[in-house]
Amino acid sequence: MAGRGLGCCCCSSSSTAATTAASSSSSAATLGAFNEDNARFLLLAGLILLYMLCGAAVFSALEQPSERQAQQKWQARLDNFSRRHNLTPAELRDFLCQYEVAYVAGIRANDLRPRWDFPGAFYFVSTVVSTIGHSCTHFIMRRLTK
Repeated sequence: MAGRGLGCCCCSSSSTAATTAASSSSSAATLGAFNEDNARFLLLAGLILLYMLCGAAVFSALEQPSERQAQQKWQARLDNFSRRHNLTPAELRDFLCQYEVAYVAGIRANDLRPRWDFPGAFYFVSTVVSTIGHSCTHFIMRRLTK
């Protein structure tokens, strides 16, 4: 009778079974919530991707005709220029490619002022210091005051 009343065996085995059932049910709930979170994330990612695809389709449909028209106008200007100046289209394209390389290197056709004169360089430095330099100096000053 001692084993059945407040008994060690029955109560401990039933409480162990209850504890095991509760822990397995909580782990199943955790696993279920984990899957639900993953499903929500995948749904959100899918919706964002669909939104981006629709935006790209609309943007492409709106911009592509005007881009084609601008390319046709540019090609007509190039053809007209090569006829007037007795240049082959290959020579003109080569010249324009060289111009693009020079432009990227900083050489300008209209030299009103150099790109890196003192006011331009000062403006560049002040922009760097005011944007990038602020966080760096703030970090250094905080380190020095500690």
